[in-house]
Amino acid sequence: MARIILVMHEPLGRAFAECAAHVLGREPQLTVFDVVPDENPEVAAKRLTRMLAEHSEGAILVLSDIFGATPFNIARKALAQAAERGAQGHLVTGTNLCMVLKALTDNQDDPEKFSETIRRAAVRGIVDAASLV
Repeated sequence: MARIILVMHEPLGRAFAECAAHVLGREPQLTVFDVVPDENPEVAAKRLTRMLAEHSEGAILVLSDIFGATPFNIARKALAQAAERGAQGHLVTGTNLCMVLKALTDNQDDPEKFSETIRRAAVRGIVDAASLV
């Protein structure tokens, strides 16, 4: 199973984790890495890199909230450093609750296939409900 890490602006990651626990009826198997407003991004990237090194076995799926934002850049840097040590990781941005739930209920070992499954779940979860009324 891939390790799932939410790297997001605080408190979004924790909110996704709590919502997933509510929907699934159990504590989700994921790690929340909150990016706080006052933390230096370089320090945060080093902190995330250490976290990735502590649990380096298996694939890693990192979900981030906004492409190009600070959490994304922190995750990208940490995953690049983890890859230098042989870790397999994917970073997917634009996270919504559908992505988080799909990641938790359909975890896969192949990070490339897993990230594509998660991305498709996110798109399927976006519906213009006005057309349903």
